[in-house]
Amino acid sequence: MLDLCITNCKMNIGAEEVCLGIEDGKIFSIKKLPTAASETIDVQGMLVLPGLIDAHVHFRDPGLTVKEDFFTGSAAAAAGGYTTVLDMPNTIPPTNTPQAIMRKRSIALSKSLVDFGLHVGVVDPSHVRELAKYSPASFKIFMDLVDHDFLTEAFRKISDVDGNHLISIHAEDPQLVKQCTQKMKMEGSSPELYAMARPPLAETEAVKNAISLAKQFNQRIHFCHVSTPKSLKLIIQAKNNGLDVTGEITPHHLFLDSSYLKSYGNLAKTNPPLRDREHRLVVKNLPNIDIIGTDHAPHTIKEKNNDVWNAPPGVPGLETILPLMLTQLNKGKISLRDIKRLLCERPAKIFNIPKKGLIAEGMDADLVVVDLKKENIIDPDKFHSKAKYSPFKGFRVQGMPIMTLVRGNLVMENGEILKNQGKFVYQNTLSIENE
Repeated sequence: MLDLCITNCKMNIGAEEVCLGIEDGKIFSIKKLPTAASETIDVQGMLVLPGLIDAHVHFRDPGLTVKEDFFTGSAAAAAGGYTTVLDMPNTIPPTNTPQAIMRKRSIALSKSLVDFGLHVGVVDPSHVRELAKYSPASFKIFMDLVDHDFLTEAFRKISDVDGNHLISIHAEDPQLVKQCTQKMKMEGSSPELYAMARPPLAETEAVKNAISLAKQFNQRIHFCHVSTPKSLKLIIQAKNNGLDVTGEITPHHLFLDSSYLKSYGNLAKTNPPLRDREHRLVVKNLPNIDIIGTDHAPHTIKEKNNDVWNAPPGVPGLETILPLMLTQLNKGKISLRDIKRLLCERPAKIFNIPKKGLIAEGMDADLVVVDLKKENIIDPDKFHSKAKYSPFKGFRVQGMPIMTLVRGNLVMENGEILKNQGKFVYQNTLSIENE
């Protein structure tokens, strides 16, 4: 007798219904008829997807928990259909030392409702080899905060470490950002100016630079939040030239443009900024994009109410992207294949997350059940995240996650968050306290 059998699942639109047998957190069987189990869940012909994977979240734990923490962030993830998240290193202290990594992992093990990995920051390239022992999802480099000499040395050191480690890159040229920001500050403090303070050229120049270094050191790189067609073209060219380069887009760069800075002000402020219609990416670009990462970056409303030059950049995204994508599916603008690739399969492959991203025998039983007919209006007041704001406020959507399971454990049902203990997704040979 199995632990759980989920009956009447549709794996694809129009497909015959199947039953998923689950044992010890893994998918044990996929059959037409149900298998005897201690528990049965009947999803009544609803669509079942692999649990979503977000390779780009900021859960603010430790040090900035007034904005978010691993419990509220993972609750938002589960509510949005996510079963695995990879957390970024810019916390207090930053996740760039063995002690900081161990501390954050211990916090996440005690709080997280979903499975997780940790990106690691690079403050001293000479420490990279030691940090690699802690199984980072990637080494994260913010190009807008470092000079070329540092960047080159970081690439050199990371490429020398065994294991083919990935570099995740925030691509904005620091000199262009500095010059343009100084110029725009002289123009005033309206939110619309922010889009010009970090122009498309700052991104494309940084992308060129990083690709050049990737070629020089034969290094895998992943570009976070790609926001312009020219940047995407450079990434495509690099791939065609045989380089191991990937790129992500955020929900806000995919569905919004810089006009939202006028209507939503700092609530739509993010780095890189929203682009105007001439310089933005849209749904038709998705075939050339590897993954969607939400860049879930919550802040307090009080912080966001500062003037544009002092308000922090970032928006929450975990609870909005799947409904937005399902709406596009219902409109016929994307396929179910696109959703699985962008939100499940490619994130698992790029970031080497074992046993996740697919519904198949032997894989983790990470699942999200969706109701393609359910309609909703995005209301940030109902978010599980501490960040009760969104530039998507008021958007009408059709298609909602109604159930999320992490390794066969029911974590979300009809918006209600249930108990679960998330696990660290990477194998590590070091002894980890409390794991």
